[in-house]
Amino acid sequence: MNSTFMKEKPVGPLLASMALPMVFSMLVNSLYNIVDSFFVAQISEQAMTALSLVYPVQNMINAVAIGFGIGINARVSYHLGAGDKKMADTAATHGFFLSVIHGILMTVISIAVMPVFLQMYTQDETVIRMGLEYSTIVFLFSTVITISLFFEKLFQAVGRMKVSMLALLVGCISNIILDPFLIWGIGFFPKLGIRGAALATGIGQVLTIAVYMVFYILKPIPVRVTPKALKTSKETDLSLYAIGVPAILNLALPSFLISFLNSVLAAYSDSYVVILGIYYKLQTFLYLPANGIIQGMRPLIGYNFGAREMKRVKKIFRLTLESSCVIMLFGTVICLLASGQLMGLFTTTPETIAAGSRALKIISAGFLVSAVSVTTSGAMEGLGKGTQSLVISLFRYVVVIMPTAYLLSRFMGPDGVWNAFWITEAFTAIVSVMVYHKTLKKA
Repeated sequence: MNSTFMKEKPVGPLLASMALPMVFSMLVNSLYNIVDSFFVAQISEQAMTALSLVYPVQNMINAVAIGFGIGINARVSYHLGAGDKKMADTAATHGFFLSVIHGILMTVISIAVMPVFLQMYTQDETVIRMGLEYSTIVFLFSTVITISLFFEKLFQAVGRMKVSMLALLVGCISNIILDPFLIWGIGFFPKLGIRGAALATGIGQVLTIAVYMVFYILKPIPVRVTPKALKTSKETDLSLYAIGVPAILNLALPSFLISFLNSVLAAYSDSYVVILGIYYKLQTFLYLPANGIIQGMRPLIGYNFGAREMKRVKKIFRLTLESSCVIMLFGTVICLLASGQLMGLFTTTPETIAAGSRALKIISAGFLVSAVSVTTSGAMEGLGKGTQSLVISLFRYVVVIMPTAYLLSRFMGPDGVWNAFWITEAFTAIVSVMVYHKTLKKA
């Protein structure tokens, strides 16, 4: 497929064709997150607590893989837009080998730190044991994750969104199917408990790579990973990290935030740690589909920026923002009307359901306005403006919410933490508008 379609097709249908496959796959991925947690919750509430405590480190690994992949995506689409296929191949090749190195390093580091990490948040020996059983298996697949996400961003950069969708669907659906078999030992499968949930996740990731490799070999894309493009290029590596590092930090900041909020909430009760973990599972149903639209936007906005089609850049951004707002509005309504039922999917404890229902209703007040910062941050990454994207995320995950949550919790208890979410989203939206206008003025 000739990549010039990214600057020739009408913006509306083009964005829809790029975004809808990713929105669908993100919805399935959201379903996987919910179902995976649902199955783990059937083991015990301690198992769900272990999963909640492991999540920040698990999210950190995904952040490194996705963030660096965003750097690859941005550089490849930019070079294609500028008509420089050689540099696109160089960016892809260097991106692949650096992704492998990242995966190996994260495997070693994450497994080594988990015992100490878990003990920072709980003294329950069963929770710690379950957390180590789950995390050790999951983290052994770190290199698989980085390779999988490399191919995801590479295929997206050239507009092959349907391949990306298919690969994600195969991984998520196989994970969902394997979960009950490996957790409870159905049929000839071994009964592995929480370790089974971790193994199902790893197998799903391997199958995702298998799909990408089939298409990469049988239906070649315009950009290739080739030994000829591997020769030393400091400029290429620096450009990948210039976008990738801020993107990694953007995605890693929620992990730091969750760990911080866990420490604040644990002072009141472990139930609030569970509630926060459940919230972050539920919110994937909103933010992953919104991220699907943003994934469709990134290569388009990067390609058109490289081709200096600034009117199209602005229109792509506006349509993406409007679409994200629709998703967030839907999420707000659902959380207000069915918060108790949503919490009941993960716990049967009446007190936890009641407290979690209240938390969801408070937090959901910030969903709609959060579309501004989420879309703007993604647009900055697509334009290759990693620093500007990082500024937005710092306000959203550190500068405002951490001190606000801590201070309000001193006066309002756990409710102070929940109110900090919508206060932060409103403030960050203002910052995002300022960053967006200033960036385009300089372009």
